[in-house]
Amino acid sequence: MKKINLAIQKSGRLNKESISLLEKAGIKFDNFKDQLKVDCQNFPLNIYFLRNSDIPRYLSDGVVDIAIIGQNLIQESELNIDEIMNLNFSRCRVSIAIPLNMKYSGLKDLNNLKIATSYPNTLKKFLSNNNLNCEIHKINGSVEISPNIGLSDAVCDIVSTGNTLYKNNLKEVLTILDSQAVLCNSNNFDLTKKEILDKLIFRINSVLRAKQSKYILMNVPNDKIKMVSSLLPVLKSPTVLPLEMEGWSSLHTVIDDDKFWESIDSIKEAGAEDILVCPIEKMVL
Repeated sequence: MKKINLAIQKSGRLNKESISLLEKAGIKFDNFKDQLKVDCQNFPLNIYFLRNSDIPRYLSDGVVDIAIIGQNLIQESELNIDEIMNLNFSRCRVSIAIPLNMKYSGLKDLNNLKIATSYPNTLKKFLSNNNLNCEIHKINGSVEISPNIGLSDAVCDIVSTGNTLYKNNLKEVLTILDSQAVLCNSNNFDLTKKEILDKLIFRINSVLRAKQSKYILMNVPNDKIKMVSSLLPVLKSPTVLPLEMEGWSSLHTVIDDDKFWESIDSIKEAGAEDILVCPIEKMVL
């Protein structure tokens, strides 16, 4: 039986969130600690645990069929890799940062600087597109200490919260790439495995939709149901169930999590009471 080979990060935040996504998608596997490869028990999938920087090459060479990696890694690799879908986790950005006491008023202030980075290809492309002449110092790890030891004038690195930059007396002045985790495959993907891939994508989409949605229940006077329903940003029409209390019903529906607080005041003013909001484990459309 054919199986799809999936690569994910061996350790780190991307590893944990990838494992969580697969588990929520109902894919079972054991003993992945310190393993290079594990076979899934209930889905035609092998999982390879690889160093983050190695995944693009494994993918491009056809050793694995698909991978969960950051968009920043795809851009830096400059290999033939296609993004299938955004996964909405591990969000970060590749940014240029300079010492706190250095003046910055625009791109021109970066010209002729020495910039340390673990993303030389990404930085080189940005500099070329903006006609900037800078000296690039490629460094693997601990890029942020470079200005403090006199190795560079500035850094180009991954930024999530910005705390690491601040601790090293640096300030972020320019974002050159926004990134998040994506499911991707190479241009030479084996099309005989497409049916398996489609099933995996279906499961992942069900998990992602549930993560972004909430199940909402509320009690509403019968003469206010139409008004309250019109104010809810729902998938279709809400479910209405009569309560034992005469003249009242329970209204159930699903809404986007980020739209709930925009709607709460208006639906309360329209007559909704006893509002409950519950998480959704899976959502299949």
